[in-house]
Amino acid sequence: MSTPSSHAGILPSQDIKRLIAGRSVGASPPIEDRQIQPASLDLRLGRKAYRLISSFLPELSAISSRLNVLDFYQSDLVMYEMDLTDGAILEKGHVYLVPLLEHLKLPKTVRARANPKSTTGRLDVFTRVVTDLTAGFDEIRAGYEGPLFLEVVPRSFAIKVCTGQSLNQIRFIRGNAAVTDHALLALHRQTPLLHYNDRSRSAVDARNFRADHGLFLRIDLKGEDRVDSRIMGYRAKKNSHVIDLSKIGHYAAADFWEPLYRHRHDSLLLEPEEFYILASKERIRVPAGYAAEMVAYEAACGELRTHYAGFFDPGFGYGSKGEIKGTQAVLEVRPHDVPFLIHDGQTFFKVVYDRMMEKPDRLYGVGLGSSYQEQALTLSKHFKA
Repeated sequence: MSTPSSHAGILPSQDIKRLIAGRSVGASPPIEDRQIQPASLDLRLGRKAYRLISSFLPELSAISSRLNVLDFYQSDLVMYEMDLTDGAILEKGHVYLVPLLEHLKLPKTVRARANPKSTTGRLDVFTRVVTDLTAGFDEIRAGYEGPLFLEVVPRSFAIKVCTGQSLNQIRFIRGNAAVTDHALLALHRQTPLLHYNDRSRSAVDARNFRADHGLFLRIDLKGEDRVDSRIMGYRAKKNSHVIDLSKIGHYAAADFWEPLYRHRHDSLLLEPEEFYILASKERIRVPAGYAAEMVAYEAACGELRTHYAGFFDPGFGYGSKGEIKGTQAVLEVRPHDVPFLIHDGQTFFKVVYDRMMEKPDRLYGVGLGSSYQEQALTLSKHFKA
């Protein structure tokens, strides 16, 4: 396997520890080891949440100046303040802003990118990081010094959260880390990045290995390799109880989700503003010297959101000893405006690969208690198996 460049790339776990030790990343209380992932850092909810009238971008003023209002009834943005220290319920369809416990003082050569955690996305909780004096979400400029805020919008379920829980994560990047399409194909020949999701688990052949600024993957609406091959997806129910994010393996899926069964035409009609959990046709792997991210299939996919959470860590789809021949990607799908008909095997999303600065000192699924290393069509970890 080729060795990634040491001059540009995603900072691995050992470099994240150095950023923390050098106070480029700080927090109170201090950052815990459990937050440090192979290629990212989990961020924690702070002590307060602000119920907002709407989303906003703080391009012209610091965020704290919009929150320090003596009378919230006179604010053009904040409706009220909530205490998260003992837990609080965030209602679905409402916009909340939470100051995070972590803050940054990045080197001038390091920028960052944030993403929801897998569990967050699978609960249809829309999150994005906001920083001071910026005109965008989730992208943090090189050399940024200041606090971090998380916008949280539960879409399908009301959720109970508390201080210290992690809904999103951040990656630190130096230079141009992207792997070219030509290099992706060469890497795939050395150590397969994609496997077919059938009994053979054979590597995807060159004819079906499609790359254009990332790898194209397809949607699986057959589910032939699942325990119950009739179920090919789930749709969130419109009315359900609160989900407490501290409760793992606690809830019955049937109380929150409607199973979707294989159609005779291997198709699925997506209804506007409904939320679906689906899975990829291929099984993906991320070698130790690389990280990956699921990205939107641009405007070509129409008015359709195909995922919320997108980070794949080094070691994803390998197993502790390299015994796994890839893992399916789970998709969080929400169509907008118009119904959208999709078919089995249709190109549906794309995964981009980035080089790591160096191989991380910990890999996904190796001693980290990863929930989704061998996932198929999997709901969030809060539901009973």
